[in-house]
Formats: sequence, C-alpha cells, structure tokens
Amino acid sequence: MRSMLIVATLGSAVALPVAAQQASDVLEPEIAVALPDAFSGLSEPARAAWAAREAGQPVQAERWMVAAANPMAVEVGAEVLRAGGSAADAMVAVQAVLGLVEPQSSGLGGGAFLVWYDAATGEVTTLDGRETAPMAATPRLFQTEEGEPLPFWDAVVGGLSVGTPGTPALMEAAHRRWGQANWADLLAPAIRLAEMGFAVSPRLAGQIAGDEERLTRYPATAAYFWPDGAPLEVGALRRNPDYAETLRILAAEGAAGFYRGPVAEDIVAAVRSAEGNPGLLSLDDLARYRVVERPPVCIDYRGAEVCGMGPPSSGAITIAQILGKLAQFDLPAMDPDAPDTWRLIGDATRLAFADRGRYIADSDFVPVPVQGMTAPGYLASRAELLGRDDALPEVAPGLPEFDHALMRASDTDPERPATSHISIVDAAGNALSMTTTIESGFGARLFVRGFLLNNELTDFSFRSHADGWPIANRAEPGKRPRSSMSPTIVLRDGAPVVVTGSPGGAPIISYTANSLIAHLDWGLDVQTAIDRPHLVNAFGTYILEEGTAAEALAEPLEAMGFTVRLGARTSGLQMIAIGPDGLSGGADRRREGIALGE
Repeated sequence: MRSMLIVATLGSAVALPVAAQQASDVLEPEIAVALPDAFSGLSEPARAAWAAREAGQPVQAERWMVAAANPMAVEVGAEVLRAGGSAADAMVAVQAVLGLVEPQSSGLGGGAFLVWYDAATGEVTTLDGRETAPMAATPRLFQTEEGEPLPFWDAVVGGLSVGTPGTPALMEAAHRRWGQANWADLLAPAIRLAEMGFAVSPRLAGQIAGDEERLTRYPATAAYFWPDGAPLEVGALRRNPDYAETLRILAAEGAAGFYRGPVAEDIVAAVRSAEGNPGLLSLDDLARYRVVERPPVCIDYRGAEVCGMGPPSSGAITIAQILGKLAQFDLPAMDPDAPDTWRLIGDATRLAFADRGRYIADSDFVPVPVQGMTAPGYLASRAELLGRDDALPEVAPGLPEFDHALMRASDTDPERPATSHISIVDAAGNALSMTTTIESGFGARLFVRGFLLNNELTDFSFRSHADGWPIANRAEPGKRPRSSMSPTIVLRDGAPVVVTGSPGGAPIISYTANSLIAHLDWGLDVQTAIDRPHLVNAFGTYILEEGTAAEALAEPLEAMGFTVRLGARTSGLQMIAIGPDGLSGGADRRREGIALGE
C-alpha cells in the first residue's frame, strides 16, 4: 500500500500521494494548505482540488475539466459541464462569476481573447474581444500639450483610459457559435451570488487595501470597495445588487442590452464626467463594437502545434518566436536549473520582444509580418545569435520577410500585471482557452452598474513617433491596443494536448512559454510546470522570482553579462493536459484558482 499524506482543509481530509509533498517544494515560499475562510463553503471536490494544488499535485479527471482564478467561479463552471454543457457554456458562467468575485482582474467592463478547438471539425478558431479606442481618440491621446507622455497613473485613473468593452460581446459570440445551454441559465448563478453576497477573498482584500488613494477617488468606487471609509476585509460578505441587475438585462436582451440603452448610457456618463480626467467614449463607440474572428497563429514545436491569438495580441507570435529559436537547440537534454539554459531562454525572449516592439499592433491598422516573423528560416537565423557563452550585449529587431517596404519605430511600453485566465475542456473534447482583463488591477477605478471599467487604452504607446518614425502601437480611432495575453492550445496529431494561459502583464508571454517548455521539453506534470520559479527577461533586465530557487541563478547570470533583479512574479497559470489516461489540471498557487474535473 502506498504511503499517503493527509492534508487538512477546514474539517475535511484529502488523501494525496507522498510524492506530492516533494513536488510542493518547487515553489519555495511556505504556503498554508488550509482553505481560506472565504472559500469555506466549497464542495468536497473543490476542497480536494485546493488541497492537491497546495501539495503540488495535479488534479486528474476522465471527461471534463475547468481551471480558473477563483474556486467559486470554477464550481459554477463545473456544474455547467457536469450537466452536459459545452466549454463555451461553462466560460460564460465562469466569466460572469469572476466579474463579481475577482472584479479587480476582469469583468463586463473589459475585454478578452479566446482560442477554441472544435472536436467535431478539428479546427482552431480565435475570437478577438479586445477593447477599442473611441472614434474621437488621436495618436496624442496620452500626451501633454507639449507632446510629452503623461505619467502612467495620470493616464490610468479616470475616463481617458477607458476603451469600448468587448467581454459581453465575446461571451455572447462564443455562446452563439458553440453553446448548448440556455443563455439566461448560465448567468443565473452569478445573479444569485451577487444578490446573496460572496465572501471577499484574501487576494481581493489585499489589493483593495493596497490601492486606497486610487480606489477612493470616485464616490461609487469608494462606496463599494471602501464602505464607511474602510477597505473590505477578508471574509466580509459583499452583496452587489447592481451587478445582478446588469446581468438580468444581459440575460433578457443579450449583449445588446449592454451596448445600447441604460447600461451604455451610464457607462458613457461615468467616462465623460470623470472628475479630473474625463474620457472620450461615446454611445456610438459602444453601438458599433464587434467581436472579430482572426486567423490563429500556430508554430510547429518538436512535433507539436502551438496555437494562439494573432494581432492585436502579441502573445502567439512572440511565443512562436521564442519556441522557434529554442527549437534549434537540444533543450530537452539541458538541465532545467542550469544558468546556460536560462541564458538561452532569456536571450531568445529578448530577441522576440525586440521584434514585438517594432512590428506588432492591431493588424486592421498596420501591416504585421506574421508569416515573416514566424518563418522557420527567419527564426533559425535569429537563433544563430544565441550560439555564444554569454549574454547578448544588446538586441535589436530583425528583418523578417515582408510584402512591402516597412519603416517604423520600436516601443517598449509595459502592460500591468493584472488580468485572469480560464482553461476548459468539455466532455465532447472541445477545448477553450480565454485570457480576460480590465488591464491594471481595478482598471480605470470607475465603478458602473456593479462592475469596473477598463484602463485598456494605456496599452497603447504613449508616444506616437520615435526617431522620426511612427510607432505601430500608437493610439488611433477605433484601434485595438496591443496585448500580451496569450491564450494557447497545443495540438498533437490534430488533437489538443495542452490548454493554457496566464495573467500578468507583459510577462504573460514568458509565463506561458516557460511553462510549456517545462511540460513539453522536460516532461514535468502541469502543476509542477506551473510551480517552477519564474525567470523573465523581456526588456533587458532579467527578473528572477524572489524567495524561490531562481535566486541561486542571480550571480551566474550576472557573470554572463545580464542585468539581474529579484522581484515578485504574479502569474496565474491555468493549465490542462490531455492524454490517453484522461485530463490533468493545474492552477497557479500565486493566485487563488483551482482546476476541477470529473
């Protein structure tokens, strides 16, 4: 009989193999295995999933699985899948609950990218639900009268940073194409939870307490998150009747009830009347919003097909570039913890981000050389730069094949580490990967009808030109800002084997790529791949996750010529692997999610 480890979770006990304890050492900071009081009402399967995650053990299932950033949202998605709903149905229910219990990261006031694998056709489809700039926006949207960029937070808080939300339209578009359950029924759990109240989680409470000045600037936002002049505390019961009413409108009228009528009017009023920083969003901007189907970006990586979202997402192209360069090296034979391994990965990432900064933006506004940037010959030539023993002294964009002359400037404007991710596989074999966001934590800090509005427009470059050349990712009317969100589905022999993605700003690309390397190249199970320490080098400084084994690589990497800094890395990977023995799921212990399946 195998030895077992008993993990207590508020009165229950879950049996796990002792090997799980060894895996839990990968992420070194001590993490309590007790379920937070905010989640004390979870079902026994959800409690078991939490315990498995804390022990570094993947969750196993035979038919379906859902992984998302909050256990309450995951349980709702599980109920949909258990009743025979599709992955698209489950996403609608999960997103509606996330917008209530994790409002700082995503919601109706934001946008999302969705990657879908259809089991019936074998096709991969990507839907762009990214926010759009108001038609009144100009390339100087975030500049002073003298043409200088505004300080970041001066641009974020208020109405100026708010783009036209895309999430409600994306939820409806996915449901119309792939849904099976009744639309209104999928919103009902979130409505009930908003009316009855939910317990504030540790992560939400901590972020509320840490953002006092910005969250209390506008009365409606302050009244919800800082009632009576004090922040919501862990475990506090928070009701949101306004959110329930908004969802009722969506249930009865579909997304049209959001983009026209009283909800749209209130959104525009909040944006345009934001004291000190009014915005440009109009009723016409909301009425004209559309979800766009875009071609998926896929690359062959050691016999697997890694597919994701193309422009305006930079995620799939940049991941394709990282993996395409690394494919020239025998990474599976390299030590996962060796400095030279991370020299290779770090500089491959730097080179990819150099191309990203120059070439990638909304392809409806600027030509993006997708095929040239992901061509095997181009990536092999870029990989030749990595054949050295030390760090590249500098990196510059390459010259991918393009169908006409191209002159543009580079930019390195970062994205903030907020956002959320959902991975789902249903019983029919359909797979969904969706990364969803309101940009920085709490977005623009404008609270309307029970949800927060995004600050997505600050993902545009604040400069319109550099060195006399236009910047691809500058603001323009109706344009969608570049994003690092990287919802990803990996196929082998035409069938999905991994569904993954992460929040976390610009490092999303590294979180996703590095966890894929850990799983595909080094054979680590999904939870162990997620738990590995983060090492991220996008813009020249190698950031090593503090408090983890990555700190031991600081001196060797510095000796190679890298600039190194320790820092927190707030990923939120949700990863599902699909194999002959069923489904295996993992959720990032750096946040509050779980994977749950049957």
